[in-house]
Amino acid sequence: MSTPWDARTYDVSSQPQQAWAADVLVRLIGVAPDATVLDVGCGTGRVTEQLLDLVPRGRVLAFDASADMVELARARLGDRAEVWCQDVLSLGLPEPVDVVVSNAVLHWVTDHERMWQVLGAALRPGGRLEIQCGGVGNIARVREVIDRVASNAFPELVGWSPWEFAGPEVTQARLRSAGFTEIHCWLQDRPTYPENVASFVRTSILAAHLERLPEQRREQFAAAVTARLRLPLDYVRLNVSALRERA
Repeated sequence: MSTPWDARTYDVSSQPQQAWAADVLVRLIGVAPDATVLDVGCGTGRVTEQLLDLVPRGRVLAFDASADMVELARARLGDRAEVWCQDVLSLGLPEPVDVVVSNAVLHWVTDHERMWQVLGAALRPGGRLEIQCGGVGNIARVREVIDRVASNAFPELVGWSPWEFAGPEVTQARLRSAGFTEIHCWLQDRPTYPENVASFVRTSILAAHLERLPEQRREQFAAAVTARLRLPLDYVRLNVSALRERA
C-alpha cells in the first residue's frame, strides 16, 4: 500500500468509501466496549473515528502507508487513537488485538497470501476479522477504459495493474491457510455515482497509475480516462468475516 495519495482531495471525495464502510461497521455491532481494534489502511481517519464510538472503553490503533493520509488522520483524531505510517506487509504489533478492520484498501496489496498471514498474526486467538475491499470483477469497465487509453499513448502502463481483485473461493482458501476459521466471503455489487467524477477517479482509482507517469503527462492520462467513463462505476466489493483460530 505504498501508493502516493492526494489525501486532502481524497478526504472530500471519498463518499462512496464511507458508504461501503457502513456495511462493515454494522457487522461490528456487539464488539466488546473494551476491545482493542486495529484499523488497517485508515486513510484520513473517518472510519477510525466511528470505530472509537464502538469501543468507548477500549483502544483503536490505526495505520496507513501514506504519510499524507496519516497526517490528516492524526489531525482528525488527536490522541483518541494511536495512528502511524506503515505498510501492511511489514506490520508487527507488540501484542495482538481483538479485532482487525479494513475498508476499501486491501485490493492495493498485491501479495494476498502474505497479507492474510500478517493480519492473522496481528489477532489474538479467537480474534475477529472484518474486511471489505475490491473483489473479482471490480471496476471491470473502468479497467477496460484504462487499458484502452494506455495502449494508445501511455506504454508505461500497458499490461500493468496495482490491484489484486480476489474472489471469495481463493480468499477463503488463503484465510484457512493463514489460521482463520468460521470464514465467510462474499461479493456485493455496489454501482457508484461519485459527486465529482474527475476528483474521485484521480484520487481513488488512478493514483498509482499517475505516479508511474512523468508529471507533465499525468493530466492528459487522467482526463482521457475520465472522458471515456460512464456512470455508474461498476464497483464490486469483496466482504470477509472470519475468526482467528483458537490455540
